Amino acid sequence: MRESVLLATTALLLSAGVASAQTAPQSPPPVAPAADPSAQGVLVFTPDFFADQRPNTALDMVSRVPGFSVNDGSGNRGFEGAVGNILINNARPASKNDTGSSVLSRTLASQVERIELIRGGAPGIDMQGYSVVVNVILKTENTRQSILTASGFFFDGGRDMFAGSYQFSAREGERTWGVTLSDGVSMSDSNGVGPVIRTDANGVVTRNEDYYNDGYGGGQSIRGNFATPLFGGKIDLTARYGVNDFHSINLQTATDVRRESLFENDGDGGEFGAVYTRPLSERLNMETRLIHQWNSFESVSTSRSRLGGVDSPEQQFVGAGDSSESILRGLVRFERSPALTFETGAEMAYNMLEVDQAFTVGGVPIPLPSASVKVEETRGEAFGKATWRIKPELTLEGGLRLESSTISQSGDADQEKSFFFAKPRFLATWTPMANNQLRLRFEREVGQLDFGDFAASADLEDENVFGGNVDLEPEQRWISELIYERRFWGDGIVSVGLRHDEITDALDVIPLDHGLSAVGNIGDGTLDQLALTVAVPTDKLGVPGGMFRFRNTWNHTEVTDPTTGDIRPISNIRPTQAVISWEQDITSWKLQYGGSYIPLMGQKSFDPDQTSGWRGHDYFEMWAEYKPTATLSIRAQVNIWNDFDVERTVYADRTQARPIAFVEHRYIDPRTFFQVRVRKTF
Repeated sequence: MRESVLLATTALLLSAGVASAQTAPQSPPPVAPAADPSAQGVLVFTPDFFADQRPNTALDMVSRVPGFSVNDGSGNRGFEGAVGNILINNARPASKNDTGSSVLSRTLASQVERIELIRGGAPGIDMQGYSVVVNVILKTENTRQSILTASGFFFDGGRDMFAGSYQFSAREGERTWGVTLSDGVSMSDSNGVGPVIRTDANGVVTRNEDYYNDGYGGGQSIRGNFATPLFGGKIDLTARYGVNDFHSINLQTATDVRRESLFENDGDGGEFGAVYTRPLSERLNMETRLIHQWNSFESVSTSRSRLGGVDSPEQQFVGAGDSSESILRGLVRFERSPALTFETGAEMAYNMLEVDQAFTVGGVPIPLPSASVKVEETRGEAFGKATWRIKPELTLEGGLRLESSTISQSGDADQEKSFFFAKPRFLATWTPMANNQLRLRFEREVGQLDFGDFAASADLEDENVFGGNVDLEPEQRWISELIYERRFWGDGIVSVGLRHDEITDALDVIPLDHGLSAVGNIGDGTLDQLALTVAVPTDKLGVPGGMFRFRNTWNHTEVTDPTTGDIRPISNIRPTQAVISWEQDITSWKLQYGGSYIPLMGQKSFDPDQTSGWRGHDYFEMWAEYKPTATLSIRAQVNIWNDFDVERTVYADRTQARPIAFVEHRYIDPRTFFQVRVRKTF
């Protein structure tokens, strides 16, 4: 539960922050013209469109593009399908971890020539499975620029944290270089205090204790970038090294009772990336990409308890490991005509995870399945696709990826499996009239296995120890999706999306022998999704510079539970999470302000021995940003969460009836926290 809550709340903070940054200009903006009268799927935004918002960086500008939300990708193994929806000068960054938003955050707004919003595909643009991407075109003038950022996070009754970064970049002709120094923080906004109440199957209270939790960490890193013309083309290089740590405590106390769960993690890692692009002829271009990244970690989970002055045996789960990924990818792109483009290429990758873990109770080792393992994958993929703009209002894209891989495991268990998947994709974009667009997608996606699921793991806070599973297979989905988009009043938008997934070999949690459980394949499942996005500029309603936004994704999933045989939802997929926000620019005050409200969020996970989940109500985020000059911004933000409830239902056995042993509630009152950020560009 610790990791899932942290990831969930961090994602919430990021999504809310992006939403609040997408504000409207004070004066009614013109409708962005198409890049080409015949390219209905491409809209162009020049710096004039963003002038009233006084953006400091290119990321500030992209966050204001109507109908676009930044997505830096899943970070899964490999490159194809794992990167984000931001291109810079028609290409993605040299490294997966040097994301598009990271590059734009260290690029001054004054260096942007234009931003292209590409909907449904365009010749020469690698959509990487997204229906909408942005392509940021930068100027070629000589520059020297720096961005200095300092941030403070202040918790009401908690641990205050501070972060900062310095980013330098330069350009001389076609040559660019830069360096980034970063000192970041990691935190959870669900930290707080409250009661823990446990009841038996008859509702009788058997435990009533005070609860306290905290989680914090950070990381320091250095990154360098260099790009220059080379042999008639261009090479982009990037390298990074960083260290990180995370610490958490969960404490329950009552008279003569103390239960303590601690977690410590330290790690380091680095990466190198290179991209070489070169025109082979007037209509034929090539791209070659090399990426190598590595990480190592050491972690300790400890659980202690004292009841009536008597200490129980200490439980400890210790782990250490190393992982790496190497990718070589090449493609050629042929522009048969301005309306027809072909692309073909191949990707090879090697991935490795080696872990050594041990579990003890009172100093006595407890055997675990797959406690010490080395997992390796070699994977090759060949792909081809074509983009055809049949007529100005209709674009078709079709492609096929052929993936072959072998995953081997050695150590406590030896296993080797090979897989082959064909992954077709079809996308149609139709603009029947101005400001109206339909996008239809049909695709087969194959998920990437999490190597950590091959090894044992523990969540001692919730009294869970997981065994590793050597028999995992990738989850496969046939996806059908239809999106309708309507633009109005300059940067107003209504977007409605319907999606249906047919899932094979769905991944969830399965029972193992000796009372253990593990991530495994549980059979077929389905996902039905409705996504709604609404943005209403209020200039025409008499409120200049205002923007009202609403977005939500409703998910309905079904899968067969491997323990009970009943139909239930898939673990850790949120059924709904609406975000309502308001922003306004007041140009005369050089001020922007806004707020977001999430009325309800939550998710559940299903284990053979327990069902657990969390729900949060009434999450508020309010912010204001003052820009006294074009190079200085000061932002203040407050986050308030009304309540955060964690519930566990633990079963007495694994029979189909699953009699309840006890139900536990943690009613947490998350701490309010404030953030202050000062950013100076020069």
